[in-house]
Amino acid sequence: MLILRLLCCPHVLPLRPTPVPARFLEGVTSALRAPATDVFRVDSAKLACRCCTRDRTVCKGGVLPVLLSSSWCVSVRCVCVCTMASLLRVVATNCSAPVFSGVSCVKLQSGRTIKSSCLRFFRTHQALGRCATPGIPYKQLTVGVPKEIFQSERRVALSPAGVQALIKQGFNVVVESGAGEPSKFADEHYTQAGATIKDVKDVLASDVLVKVRAPVFNPALGIHEAEMMKEAATLISFIYPAQNPELMDLLSQKKATVMAMDQVPRVTIAQGYDALSSMANIAGYKSVVLAANSFGRFFTGQITAAGKVPPAKVLIIGGGVAGLAAAGTARAMGAIVRGFDTRAAALEQFKSLGAEPLEVDFKESGEGQGGYAKEMSKEFIEAEMKLFAKQCLEVDIVITTALIPGRRAPILITKPMVESMKDGSVVVDLAAEAGGNIETTVPGELSVYRGVTHIGFTDLPSRLPTQSSTLYSNNITKLMRAVSPGTENFFLDVKDVFDYGTMDHVVRGSVVMQDGKNLFPAPQPNNVPVAAPPKPKSIQELNAEKAAQVSPFKSTLTTAGMYTGGVATLLGLGLSAPNAAFTQMVTTFGLAGIVGYHTVWGVTPALHSPLMSVTNAISGLTAVGGLSLMGGGYTPSTTAETLAVLAAFISSVNIAGGFLVTKKMLDMFKRPTDPPEHNYLYLLPGGVFVGGYAAALHSGYNIEQMMYLGSGLCCVGALAGLSNQKTARLGNALGMMGVAGGIIATLGALKPNPELLAQMSAAMAVGGTAGLTIAKKIQITDLPQLVAAFHSLVGLAAVLTCVAEYMIEYPHFATDPAADLTKIIAYLGTFIGGVTFSGSLVAYGKLQGVLNSSPLMLPGRHALNATLMAACVGGMIPYMMDPSYTTGITCLGSVSALSAVMGVTLTAAIGGADMPVVITVLNSYSGWALCAEGFLLNNNLLTIVGALIGSSGAILSYIMCVAMNRSLANVILGGYGTSSTGTGKPMEITGTHTEVNVDQTVDMIKDAHNIIITPGYGLCAAKAQYPIAELVKMLQAAGKKVRFGIHPVAGRMPGQLNVLLAEAGVPYDMVLEMEEINEDFAETDLVLVIGANDTVNSAAQEDPNSIIAVHPRRGGPPFEDAHEPRDMHARIHKTPIPAVPGARPILNPLVVPVSLWNDDIQSIALAALRDLGFIERSH
Repeated sequence: MLILRLLCCPHVLPLRPTPVPARFLEGVTSALRAPATDVFRVDSAKLACRCCTRDRTVCKGGVLPVLLSSSWCVSVRCVCVCTMASLLRVVATNCSAPVFSGVSCVKLQSGRTIKSSCLRFFRTHQALGRCATPGIPYKQLTVGVPKEIFQSERRVALSPAGVQALIKQGFNVVVESGAGEPSKFADEHYTQAGATIKDVKDVLASDVLVKVRAPVFNPALGIHEAEMMKEAATLISFIYPAQNPELMDLLSQKKATVMAMDQVPRVTIAQGYDALSSMANIAGYKSVVLAANSFGRFFTGQITAAGKVPPAKVLIIGGGVAGLAAAGTARAMGAIVRGFDTRAAALEQFKSLGAEPLEVDFKESGEGQGGYAKEMSKEFIEAEMKLFAKQCLEVDIVITTALIPGRRAPILITKPMVESMKDGSVVVDLAAEAGGNIETTVPGELSVYRGVTHIGFTDLPSRLPTQSSTLYSNNITKLMRAVSPGTENFFLDVKDVFDYGTMDHVVRGSVVMQDGKNLFPAPQPNNVPVAAPPKPKSIQELNAEKAAQVSPFKSTLTTAGMYTGGVATLLGLGLSAPNAAFTQMVTTFGLAGIVGYHTVWGVTPALHSPLMSVTNAISGLTAVGGLSLMGGGYTPSTTAETLAVLAAFISSVNIAGGFLVTKKMLDMFKRPTDPPEHNYLYLLPGGVFVGGYAAALHSGYNIEQMMYLGSGLCCVGALAGLSNQKTARLGNALGMMGVAGGIIATLGALKPNPELLAQMSAAMAVGGTAGLTIAKKIQITDLPQLVAAFHSLVGLAAVLTCVAEYMIEYPHFATDPAADLTKIIAYLGTFIGGVTFSGSLVAYGKLQGVLNSSPLMLPGRHALNATLMAACVGGMIPYMMDPSYTTGITCLGSVSALSAVMGVTLTAAIGGADMPVVITVLNSYSGWALCAEGFLLNNNLLTIVGALIGSSGAILSYIMCVAMNRSLANVILGGYGTSSTGTGKPMEITGTHTEVNVDQTVDMIKDAHNIIITPGYGLCAAKAQYPIAELVKMLQAAGKKVRFGIHPVAGRMPGQLNVLLAEAGVPYDMVLEMEEINEDFAETDLVLVIGANDTVNSAAQEDPNSIIAVHPRRGGPPFEDAHEPRDMHARIHKTPIPAVPGARPILNPLVVPVSLWNDDIQSIALAALRDLGFIERSH
């Protein structure tokens, strides 16, 4: 009845009566009686009727038995009834069955017979088949772990931890009794992990068999292990298919699918599955341990009372994983290590481990494929044999690791070389299993020839069984989880067309047999990368080469010329000095500049942001100039006095706001373990300084110049105090003392009447209140914008002061011998102040997002800037030649406008990513503007402070430019690229990327013990410092070593990231600079890169046409040495997009652009904390 009901489709007419075999009826009856659990469910909403020609509807019937062949059938729920009708029509065409004779359709009255093709049925069910998930559910598969029976083999394929991982994946695991005992894994350990202990026959009959050694003949059972395998089983083991054709034939007869661990491609994505590297690493370590056991002396040199013991000399031939592991172990034991390899990269690795790299005179590259060196030419081999013969006379221990895939190992140490070695020497041949690199080696044995001990063991990894089994188990479990793309079913998607470095490449390379079909060797992948170009030389190397090209005579002449120019300048200033006061001011300026230069170099990079903030506050001493020019009563009475009031008001904003922001930043660096602070005690010296002056003034003493000297020294102390965290708060206090003393001394020197004093006090009080209000509301992420805005205030104050000074002093120019000097300085101060004012406003707009942060490349901008500069210089001619007031004011107004326009055109052409340099340059400009005020007013304090700030900004600008490999002119003039950027098109990034999701990132974090976090501006934009800080805190509580590595130009202001992390509670002692942490990447397990596109970018080293070519970048070592298994890299990266002010639009070969904002990083942090057990799942 069920079949008759389902056949009631209006488009199907009666089938002709035909007999049906009994076996078909049995199949239909069995299918109808199938339990509900056997029904394969298909989402009916996603299926369309391919049979109906009128209304393409989806039927919603009951369980429908679908006969796919004579041997099996499946039950499909919610399948179109037209499909079933086509099926029955096919059956009826080829069979006879009376049961179908009465089948009829509701629409008999139509009288039309519709004939349906058989192909329709097959098309339909092929479509349904494609909807099914391929593979076998994990829970239906059993993984077997037999005991290794190969002679002297002590390893086991899975450790208890590996068993636990597979069971968590869904597999069932059976382990042969005693399989793990040689590796110190008892049966109880496996049962506790969830495995079942069975005998060898049951284990070998598993669905998936994992082994270390390839199947061999079992003498105890009298049968080959391959013959005991289950039909169509999967085998994962070392196979070496080229050397074992008979084994491949046996496995083919069993219709086996074989994954050869020795054939896993040596590509970046497969590092975690590379068992050859894991075992080679252990072999390299063990070779040194065995050599030390057979060697009769210390490895390290010693000087004792009994005499001097020289260190052992070790020669390692081959810079692969084993060779490098041996080099590192021997160096750690104190030996002198020498390494040889035909590949330049391997020699660099030897050097990085502290070994002496050996090279031959013959130049030939040995770079091969698959991680192996290529076979060298006859001439090269002759040269290296001479080198080895010479080394054998000197060294005590020789370790050889050279292998050629599929061939006998080459002979590198001949019998005469061994005979030339000293008695008691030791040679270790890691290639003994492949024939050996040493002519006198006896494979598999420990032997002595002519007093030289030969270690020819072929089972070195097995001699460290616990460690070997653990690493091999990790390789296998990671491979099994990676090669099957299904989350619930296990299957291998083997493709013959695939791209290099992808999971398809890993699967196809490692699967040497599928369902009994021999697939070895694998075809070549697509997009195989060409040999990497030579590593670009560092800036230091390039500079050294340039210096070497310059003759000593020319170099000395250049240096002598520079000093000659400096001395001549001093003589010229002395001859043109109008009076002794000017000479004294130049002396003060020079000495202050030297002091500032040496002081700023000592400032810790992490405190560069507080340094700029405190210099911003100190530059508010432009208020001294405004106060000196103020006049009138309660209000100003002239234009000049009005300009002076505005200058004092604007400067007060800087003073109050700058010191408060500095205090807030320094407070963020406090650690919970720091002792309590009593900074209020600094009021004592401040009170003595100011109060003592007031008392002296009241007593009739004029000590203003000493007050200016004291204030200047306090400002020097402010910069020096920021050299480290311990004295940073003292530095801020000294800065406040210096500014307060300078302003009080100015008021004391002016002796204003009560009305004017009220005007001065009101201007500074209102300005200070505004500064405090702004500083309290500002967020730390907006600090660069605030600094830029404060710089604009300094520039504007300088312009106002210089113009006001000209207005006030103009009546005295006719009789003043220093009038021309005053006019020149006023003109220069106006020009510098105008550029600083407008340039700072543009920088503020770019960083705040008010203006587009991308460079504004105006057509002919360089010509425009040159014209503006020429106009500014040319304006000085009428200004100096015409003594009239109107001409002078007009020229000052013109230069103010022209310099403001020039500041806009210069800064607009600079991208947001270069804002660190722009801000430091503007900081320097504000210092020089303050110096101009000092010369203008003959004020030592302004000259000293201006020189400090000017040199501070100049040095920071230099540091930024060096960090970006760019010249200052390149940045300021809106340049693009570095000093090493080529003129060609940047390279195209091709290939297949590997996405890392939140769960995978969490797994990496859990597995890693030594973690470095490299943040960039993306962390600032995403405000991700808070979840990252919380994650770091919990990781440290879990016993993991976590540190931060920050590039000098990361962020939009020097030291910005340090302040952000300090705000989030990250202790400053775990936040390191690039130079401090670069050498530690080799020992790092995981590098988290957060929003650092330009500072972690291999294009800097690989693409000479990149805009960051030879850019000293963060994280070089781990990315350059990414082939080492211990290096893992999760890249949490924010795509630079126009919506983010200050982002640098650079393509990165290492990172696929993926936007992870605060919520995504919060998810990673929460997931990691959950998995580490710090928070409940419900949270």
